[in-house]
Amino acid sequence: MTKNKSGGKSNRKYKNDSQAVKRELIFKDVDQDYGIVTKMLGNMRLEAQSMNGQKMQCLIRGKLKKKVWISVGDVVLISIRDFQEDKADVIHKYTLDESRLLRSYNEIPESFIVNASIATTDVQSEEVVEFNDDEDNIDVDDI
Repeated sequence: MTKNKSGGKSNRKYKNDSQAVKRELIFKDVDQDYGIVTKMLGNMRLEAQSMNGQKMQCLIRGKLKKKVWISVGDVVLISIRDFQEDKADVIHKYTLDESRLLRSYNEIPESFIVNASIATTDVQSEEVVEFNDDEDNIDVDDI
């Protein structure tokens, strides 16, 4: 029988401790803009809305692939392409704390949704099911 050489449960709890390190805040540069992810398209592509309200199809760069997970509602830094104005590349993903700092530095306006889910549910389309405890009998004919 072989020994468990991975360290076991006691060493696993310290594995993700490296994420607690603060990193330097990256601000936008020329030909870059802040965006919020509105839709994931697959194949390392997503749809993001930039600060000026334009929706762009963005490509996640290879350095971020399988290392940084991006989901709907995340704030990202996008680099706008010179030769294709409706397409951009995702350069950096901001954490929740970093996006709050950007808002406090007035880089992102208050109206810009930060790390909130874009997908909203329509209240009218949801069915409301009422349940009465008094009625326990079920008619087979109704089914």
